[in-house]
Amino acid sequence: MTMDRNGAWRYGLVPFVARLFLVAEFVVALNGKITGWSGQAAYMRSHGLPFITPLLAIALAIELLGSICLVVGFQTRIAAAVMFVYLGIVSTTLHNFWRMTGRAADANVTEFFKNLGMMGGLLLLAAYGPGRWAVQREQGE
Repeated sequence: MTMDRNGAWRYGLVPFVARLFLVAEFVVALNGKITGWSGQAAYMRSHGLPFITPLLAIALAIELLGSICLVVGFQTRIAAAVMFVYLGIVSTTLHNFWRMTGRAADANVTEFFKNLGMMGGLLLLAAYGPGRWAVQREQGE
């Protein structure tokens, strides 16, 4: 199947760039977990979470492996769905601004809605796949 220049742009480059943009925030979050493990653990503890070390390790694994899958386009739908659910849990558990006051509430409103936007992108990937520039092509492409 041949693809014209518009098709290469629309179904190849644009979805690939979108995947990179989605992963950018996860790379920042990964860096925070790797270089600031104790700070992340303290933040989770302040929200009353149990089993902090295993939960933080699971979060790190989801963010790392999911990001790799999204960038290269391997098992993209599954990775995006897992990251969608993960981000929903993180958003409602750690950025629950409706239970906060003052500066903490203000900062967490931004984090919550940033995550909501990312969840929209992940949901699109889960529904429609990675596009043509992917290691693992979808059936029918």
